[in-house]
Amino acid sequence: MATTLLTSDLPGLALRHRGKVRDLFDLGDETLLMVATDRLSAFDVVLPDPIPGKGEMLCQISNFWFARTAHLLPNHLTDIDVASVLPEGVDAALYAQRSVVAKKLKPVPVEAIARGYLIGSGWKDYQRTGRVSGIALPDRLHQAEQLPQPIFTPSTKAAVGDHDENIDFDTMVRSIGAGLAEQVRDATLRLYGFAAAYAAERGILLADTKFEFGTDADGRLYVMDEMLTPDSSRYWPADEYRVGSSPPSYDKQFVRDYLETLDWDKTAPGPRLPSDVIARTRAKYAEALQRLAGISVD
Repeated sequence: MATTLLTSDLPGLALRHRGKVRDLFDLGDETLLMVATDRLSAFDVVLPDPIPGKGEMLCQISNFWFARTAHLLPNHLTDIDVASVLPEGVDAALYAQRSVVAKKLKPVPVEAIARGYLIGSGWKDYQRTGRVSGIALPDRLHQAEQLPQPIFTPSTKAAVGDHDENIDFDTMVRSIGAGLAEQVRDATLRLYGFAAAYAAERGILLADTKFEFGTDADGRLYVMDEMLTPDSSRYWPADEYRVGSSPPSYDKQFVRDYLETLDWDKTAPGPRLPSDVIARTRAKYAEALQRLAGISVD
């Protein structure tokens, strides 16, 4: 049975960071406890209603992809059992499927985005300038059209409540250095290419995705946080894909569509969600988990 967790509460563990979805606790050594809650954000605002079991599904999708891509790049996972680090008296079942014990890494301060299709902010940039993150693209491309080849389009990593901004590769180089920037770009495109091919075999198009990277004390690059989830990726059912329109996706689009009908200025606090929007959103996450990883949930 799925559990529901809006905010993690682990007495005795030092809360290091509470993000839009994930809570990080310092375990006092070289590891962290990362908890994927059921919080949902839209338009960079955390909404008051959870999506039951969403954190468990996100964690399982990430773990699936971490395992599948370990030959391409190391990741932040350890083999430490979550139950062994929880404070006494905490219900281990609440955290078992939504948490991991991860290596402490130094985050690379950019969002590493790969795009295989022209959609979202990339489509808006292209309409305005003919470029995406400074990359010139062919003329007369259409919305949702597949790009001649996947492109790397980094963005700033905004704080909770702020908005990420697309940047070009040269700006990224000035921020983190050429060597690390090239490593991140190459790893992003390599991971995207692998995942897109895998998803395509299961009738799903991976339009774009963003990765988080970190480095260890020796400067080695790791992929971390979440990976190829419906929160960090745009997945489309291949049989509903049409060039020229935005296809339905395996994510929180139901929530975005509902919020667009409201008189809301997209600033906190966010509005409450109707039960049917919550249920339909949960079903989309569950379908993605089942189709990609073969894992079914109640």
